[in-house]
Amino acid sequence: QVQLVESGGETVPPGGSLRLSCVASGRIFGNYALAWFLQAPGKEREFVASINWSGSRTNYGDSVKGRFTISRDNAKNTVYLDMNSLKPEDTAVYSCNADLRTSWTQLPSRHWGQGTSVTVSS
Repeated sequence: QVQLVESGGETVPPGGSLRLSCVASGRIFGNYALAWFLQAPGKEREFVASINWSGSRTNYGDSVKGRFTISRDNAKNTVYLDMNSLKPEDTAVYSCNADLRTSWTQLPSRHWGQGTSVTVSS
């Protein structure tokens, strides 16, 4: 079974840093880009960052530019989100998603992780 699993969320003080991880497991065919999203309580889901397979192309949401960095280690099937200068408004559940192909005969399908909770509070 193909799945995405996030980890690394915790409570940190304002100005702190965190590294989130998203691990893709199961039998995955082909390359895939991956994106991080956040959803704060009572708000809509918001794009955070994305990265292509080679890591040569990244995109960031306006609210995190200059503070967050997305990277990946394909040998470990892992994508990271390094979060610096955290603000209380970064408090949210962070989820990763990717269009993953589970066989060569099927088109990629959208997969979401269960999310990891980040709280920025003193």
